[in-house]
Amino acid sequence: MVVVSHGTGGSGSNMEWLVRPLREAGFGVVALDHHGNNYVDGYEPEGFLHIWERPRDVSFALDTLARERLLGPVGVAGFSLGGYTAAALAGARVDPQTLWAVLTGAVPLPEIPEFPGALEALRKKYPLQEPYRSALDAAAADLSDPRVRAVFQVAPGAGGLVTPESLATVRVPVGIRWGGADTVNPYGVDIRPYLEHIPTASGCSAGSDVRHDDFFAPEPADPTVRVRVGKEAAAFFQQHLR
Repeated sequence: MVVVSHGTGGSGSNMEWLVRPLREAGFGVVALDHHGNNYVDGYEPEGFLHIWERPRDVSFALDTLARERLLGPVGVAGFSLGGYTAAALAGARVDPQTLWAVLTGAVPLPEIPEFPGALEALRKKYPLQEPYRSALDAAAADLSDPRVRAVFQVAPGAGGLVTPESLATVRVPVGIRWGGADTVNPYGVDIRPYLEHIPTASGCSAGSDVRHDDFFAPEPADPTVRVRVGKEAAAFFQQHLR
C-alpha cells in the first residue's frame, strides 16, 4: 500500500497523476485530504501552520485501515508539504525554535497564496504566549510510523524547518524529485536538507525548467513531468516495498 499526501491547500483528488501509475503498478493507494488544509473541506490556519499534524493524519488513516485488512509494507509519497509529511513518518522532526521564530515574525513566513492571512488567523485563535509556545513542543515529537518502509518526495517543502539531526536518523529508502526552476520550494532551501542529511536519500532534478506549478497546474509548461515522475515513483516503490 502507498499513502499519497497532497501539497498545501490541495486535495487527494488532484494527486491523480501520482495515484494512477501506483495503481497501474498494482499497489493499493490511499490519497488523503488533510484536515484544514484541503480545498474540498475548507481551510483552517492550523492546517497550514501546524504542519506536524499532517503525519498524524496518515498514521490515523493507517490505524483505521489496519482494523479492516492486513496492510503489509507501506510507502508514503508526498508532493510539496506532502513531501515533508512523508519524511516525518520516517523520522524527520520540526525544530520548534525555528517554528516559533516564524510564528512570531522573527523569520519571515513565505507567502501562502491559498490562505494569505493564515498567520494572522492563527494568532487570533492562539495568542502567542508561553502556554502556546510549550504546545509547539509537539512539533519536535517523533512522528515516525514503523509501518512506513519507503518514502518518495516530490518537490518537498519545509526543508528549512526540519532538523539535520532528525534527518540523519532516517533509515528507510527515500527517493526525491524536484524542479530545477522551482521558486516555491527551491533546491537550496527545501530540497538540499533532505538530500544531504538523510543517509538513505537519493534523487535527481525532474528538469532544469520544471517549476513547482508543473506538478499541479491545469496547463503545465512541461506536460510530461507528472507522467515521468509518477512512473519513477511507482518503480521506486516496486523496488523497495516488494
